[in-house]
Amino acid sequence: MTTELDRLAALAGIEPEWFDIFGNRTVVPGATLRAILSAMGLPAGDDAAVAASLALLDRRAWVRPLDATTVVDEASEPAVTLHVIEGTQGTWTLTGEDGSVRTGAFGAAALPVEARRSIDGVVRVRCRLALPVTVPRGYHRLRIETATETADGLLIVAPGRCVQPQDLAPGRRLWGVAAQLYGLRSDRNWGMGDFTDLADLAVRVAGEGGALLGLNPLHALFPAEPGHISPYSPSTRAFLNAAYVDVEAVPEFAWDPTARALAAEGSDALAAQRAGPFVDTAAVVRRKRPVLDALWRAFRDGDLARGGDRADAFRRFRDAGGEDLRRFALFDALHAHFYGGDPSLWSWRRWPDGHRHPDEPGVAAFARAHADAVERNIWLQWIADGQLKAAQDRALSAGMPVGLYIDLAVAEHPDGASAWGRPDVVLSGVSVGAPPDLLSPLGQDWGLSPLSPVGLREAGYAPFVAGLRSAMRNAGAIRIDHVMALTRLFCIPTGRPGSEGAYLRYPLDDLVRIVALESHRNRCLVIGEDLGTVPDGFRPRMRVAGILSYRVLWFERDGARGFLPPSAYPAEALVTVTTHDLATLPGWWDGCDLAWRARLSFYPDEASRLAEGHERFLDRFRLLDALEAEGLVTEGVGREGGPPPLTPDLMAAIYRYLARSEGRLLMVSLEDLAGETEQPNLPGTIDEHPNWRRRQAADAARILATGSARAILDAVRGERS
Repeated sequence: MTTELDRLAALAGIEPEWFDIFGNRTVVPGATLRAILSAMGLPAGDDAAVAASLALLDRRAWVRPLDATTVVDEASEPAVTLHVIEGTQGTWTLTGEDGSVRTGAFGAAALPVEARRSIDGVVRVRCRLALPVTVPRGYHRLRIETATETADGLLIVAPGRCVQPQDLAPGRRLWGVAAQLYGLRSDRNWGMGDFTDLADLAVRVAGEGGALLGLNPLHALFPAEPGHISPYSPSTRAFLNAAYVDVEAVPEFAWDPTARALAAEGSDALAAQRAGPFVDTAAVVRRKRPVLDALWRAFRDGDLARGGDRADAFRRFRDAGGEDLRRFALFDALHAHFYGGDPSLWSWRRWPDGHRHPDEPGVAAFARAHADAVERNIWLQWIADGQLKAAQDRALSAGMPVGLYIDLAVAEHPDGASAWGRPDVVLSGVSVGAPPDLLSPLGQDWGLSPLSPVGLREAGYAPFVAGLRSAMRNAGAIRIDHVMALTRLFCIPTGRPGSEGAYLRYPLDDLVRIVALESHRNRCLVIGEDLGTVPDGFRPRMRVAGILSYRVLWFERDGARGFLPPSAYPAEALVTVTTHDLATLPGWWDGCDLAWRARLSFYPDEASRLAEGHERFLDRFRLLDALEAEGLVTEGVGREGGPPPLTPDLMAAIYRYLARSEGRLLMVSLEDLAGETEQPNLPGTIDEHPNWRRRQAADAARILATGSARAILDAVRGERS
């Protein structure tokens, strides 16, 4: 029997049940529904609260003449839904993104009526208004006016399909290298890879024939707490991680004596940081911070005070960033102030009264008193954006048709700038995760805050667009992490286990069209990471939208658990042997990942550990069988005495196997080129495994010159040319 709670949850977009990867059905308990509804601003603690929230949703839908946001395909006639008094007449005004203005009149009696409802004794109708004009792609403002009502909304007109690889490189099956930027070695960086290292690596990969260089997210983290290093747990997706700035590439460094003197301090420590196997991000940030402060003062008191081209460029960047950039810079200043003075104030939720919301009086007073710190943070984003753009420019100039390929995280940290600056959109009290699957039988809680579907529409999808633009602006491709979030996200109430969550639905068509619009505006490919539990019909929808699938060799199996042949891979896909969350090729072959799982007691019992070890033993033979079927290894190799060792020739054969697929893009792991056995990140761990800290054993030039790397690159080029 459908209850009022069920009705409210359905209206709010919460799915009543879910199936895990094993096919097990779970009915979402009432306590979970109530908790998620409460996080969405819909009280549901008891029957009276549920009834009130139902009435609120129903009334809200009917009393607003025009929806806050409407997204339409450019191939269809632009039309919007109205909720107006029956028989009313009115006018519409469309203000284009380019400033053009067009107007028209309508009569509700002449429009197709979809429903009627009496609200406060007045009959209102839901009807469709088709705009008799051609509306170009973009973000336009629409106003509806009647004798008694006025309403404004955003009309987004988008293409139906993203930019495709053949648009950038007709007739080519492209390949590239995936790397961890922080882990790049060089004799000039300050202990972790930076944007100059990125540009240098891009040029080297381009010289090998690579079309793109893949990276983890470059989102802003928490400068006041540089020990928080996961790129998938950002403060915000709208801005950059300035820890990657090459300090010595900032123009003022060439002449400012204070900055140069500060940089010269601690040279012995710097040499040690460069030499170690792990990146100490906190130490790097602490070393860079005073030098960057000095460079800001040099710019402020020099170019900015005098005026000139650089000052003008900075002001244009600041003005284009608008309120979002100002709030982000203000948040970082507040976080440094409060957390720097009291480690218990890591979260803005514990800041003093008057500072927990960007519109509070205390925040305004702080902004006035610390205007220079806020402006410094804006300047640092300008520097980071400029250096990232320079890296992309160098990649394209070196011959890459795509250039940088950057990841977009699925969500943001609940204590970060987005959660503080957009409480109307970022939900509190629930976190993003995943239902039980093969890697995590108990489900996963990722500790990130989901966006409110209702809040997104009300905000014109602005936070979503900001994240896309930040990733796309200086890239030729992006990967949307956990792309299923375009249609639903598994949300877990705070304090509950990962198995007690529910799926929250999102407006798939709206979000996909916006992705396509930004893809064309930035001339940027889009890859959707569609691993894990994928809803029925989702992948076909992605194909229609031109969002490439993400296919990993380890998971592409047939019913008999053998590996799929290259011919079975879809053309509309990026293919790869592994990812940052999985074992490297050498690590998989040697079972390094299984050893870590055993070391950290991931297995419920010894039988499970032995079973997975036996399955890996068989998988190596299955992979050899697949290679043999393609004529890539000698018949019967490794059948006596166990699988053979992973030689450079065998690694090359595995990459050649994958390169034969019709997948439009192929990524080669820099860890595989270097022969690394350890993976960058082990899901389910924080400090137990050195996540996001491993440095490459050698610099890129030495890695690419090794016999193993040459064999892999020759194989990939041979198949992809």
